[in-house]
Amino acid sequence: MVFEKSEIKDCWLIHRTPFVDERGYFARVYCEDEFKKNGITSKFVQSSLCMNKTAKTLRGLHIQLDEAAEDKIVTCTRGRIYDVCVDVRPNSETYGKYIGVEISEENGIGLIIPNGCAHGYLTLTDNTQLFYSITAFYTPGKSTGFRYDEPLFGIKWPLPEPYIMSEQDKNWEYIRR
Repeated sequence: MVFEKSEIKDCWLIHRTPFVDERGYFARVYCEDEFKKNGITSKFVQSSLCMNKTAKTLRGLHIQLDEAAEDKIVTCTRGRIYDVCVDVRPNSETYGKYIGVEISEENGIGLIIPNGCAHGYLTLTDNTQLFYSITAFYTPGKSTGFRYDEPLFGIKWPLPEPYIMSEQDKNWEYIRR
């Protein structure tokens, strides 16, 4: 595993280093020792799969609050996505900034979304599948979100609208300045 710091504090890109032979490959998504060597001590308590049928599906920008706040590792196990981490920590030097990275089964990149950052992604292909490892249990009532087109963030999504989105994600409020 190769860890690459991003411009957002505690947000990392993880490059898998697969063992490849005639059968295919084997690669780690998480290794406590490797994470600790890079100063990442998160304890993951839940794993989830997410499947998206159609390209141009946009999910997010989501965040869990208070005691439900979480770190996440996001990996794409099928297809390709444009994954986004937005720093919404009020006292952060990178507040309002985002990073966006294409992750796919082929490139083997995973993204660590730190506690206090919002997460969203846009599918670039049909039939995408994501695998999440999460440090907190989902708590209904502790989720919120931000607009995918929030001017403060200025996210440059790689495909044009219209997007396939939930009603909730379409209707998050803009940030009041």
